[in-house]
Amino acid sequence: MVLLAISCNTVKHKKTTTNELPIEIVSEKIAHIEMDIEGMTCEIGCAKIIASKVSKLQGVTYSDVSFENKKGVFSYDENSTSKEAIAAKINGIAGGDLYKVTNTKALDSISK
Repeated sequence: MVLLAISCNTVKHKKTTTNELPIEIVSEKIAHIEMDIEGMTCEIGCAKIIASKVSKLQGVTYSDVSFENKKGVFSYDENSTSKEAIAAKINGIAGGDLYKVTNTKALDSISK
């Protein structure tokens, strides 16, 4: 009589699943601009409101508005927003009836 012994080695593979998407890290691409802004009538009510609203846009890293010079200076990450989006935000404050960006100039840097 012959006994036949069969050995089965089973290897279990642990399957891991994740719902996380791969994260791509993109370097910031900071740009600086100066915008001429018409329609401001006061330092506190106008200039500060514009600076505050623009600073809340995603990607904006610096926002300063001068009532005296009728200008705003902004720094932003070009991967997150654009000068057009900043102008649209300013032009749209209070339903679009108060402020108007009339000129935009690129700056190499800003002095804070």
